[in-house]
Amino acid sequence: MRHVAVMTATGSVGLVAIFIVDALNLFYISMLGVQELAAAIGFASTLMFFTISVAIGLTIAASALVSRALGRGDRGEAARMGGASMVFMGLTTAAIALAVWPFLDDLVGMIGATGETRRLATRFLQIVIPSSPIVAMGMCATGIMRGAGDARRAMYVTLAGGVAAAVLDPLFIFGFGLGLDGAAISTVLSRMVLLAVGIHGAHRVHRLMALPDRARLAAAARPFFAVGIPAVLTQLATPVGNTYVTVEMARFGDDAVAGWAIIGRLIPVAFGVIFALSGAVGPILGQNYGARRYDRLNMALRDALVFVTIYCLVVWGLLALFATPIAGLFGASGPANELVVFFCLFAAGSFLFNGALFVANAAFNNLGFATYSTVFNWGRSTLGVIPFVWAGAQLYGAKGVIAGWGLGAVVFGIAAAIVAFRVVRNIGDRPPIDEDMPPPPPAANSPFSTGKAATLQ
Repeated sequence: MRHVAVMTATGSVGLVAIFIVDALNLFYISMLGVQELAAAIGFASTLMFFTISVAIGLTIAASALVSRALGRGDRGEAARMGGASMVFMGLTTAAIALAVWPFLDDLVGMIGATGETRRLATRFLQIVIPSSPIVAMGMCATGIMRGAGDARRAMYVTLAGGVAAAVLDPLFIFGFGLGLDGAAISTVLSRMVLLAVGIHGAHRVHRLMALPDRARLAAAARPFFAVGIPAVLTQLATPVGNTYVTVEMARFGDDAVAGWAIIGRLIPVAFGVIFALSGAVGPILGQNYGARRYDRLNMALRDALVFVTIYCLVVWGLLALFATPIAGLFGASGPANELVVFFCLFAAGSFLFNGALFVANAAFNNLGFATYSTVFNWGRSTLGVIPFVWAGAQLYGAKGVIAGWGLGAVVFGIAAAIVAFRVVRNIGDRPPIDEDMPPPPPAANSPFSTGKAATLQ
């Protein structure tokens, strides 16, 4: 429990800092007094979530491979996987950014934005989307450090990005009078800071970013994408579900979308610790699996779920207690205010089950059962979203959308936790997932044979 708590606490500081700054970004925009701006941020965030989800999935792969190699005592292999992960991350997210950029206006329109809101959301995305590879590689660097168990330095990466955004947001939005464009420019610059600090930690400090040649890059592709593709598919389920919620919410006007945008900023601030937990428990499981310490797997999973339960109950109580002031903080009025208060009082409780799903997915991804996490996440984001949200919208309007979104987590969170415990209980009877991988080449023939060589030159 101590290991779980320490890894989670350090990870959550950086994550929550980023999310607080993200919420401040929306707060500053709301101070401009134009409702379409807040709605535009909501639509833009829905689309940006797709690219970030790809990065999260590939970061899971990087963390899993580095932690397994270190658990086996093979630091050279860990460095090679770290360097290859950065290359794969940069190339993949750059290709996605290039592919979607010409169609941003159409995509924004597809999820329900119209008129001035659509124009503003498109403009914001046109500035921010090209920086997707920057933030993605920064995230990958944190995954490498988490794979090495250095949660504190991984925290510094996200914390540095958050501090940069906190300083730059008001400067560009108000100081330079750039409004929404200023918020977008600030986002890009803070991502650059995040990447710089990440490379320093993963490369300069840990020496876990060895730049592989073409042959070694090809060899690393199979294990990386074996984890990365299912993990990406798993992560993409969430933005798909959120997009459906946004489309349903758009039927009730810009005020409702603005309320959903505020909730979208509030969730990671309130529950960022749970997001950090899923990233922290994965390397713990991966290292112990790599070291064949199967007895510790069940303990780590159990303690993580206890942590989730206690934390979510406390935060839900605080949100319910301060629901009205929280809604007022963002200047929400009318339907937007009602939605935020409704979320704090009722729907926030669904994170008891979302948290269980996050922890189970971390176990699946790091123990060689990544397909399970894909199935459960897509189940949650389709069967656990679409029918519930549709029925809620028909019966209770915008509040029903939020209620349906929350209720869908219950079944899938419980089922995922049960299956995760079964996987861990039977893991000792299964051949190690790295057993069929070829051994590393002899040191004499390896460009990664020493700590000094196992770095970017």
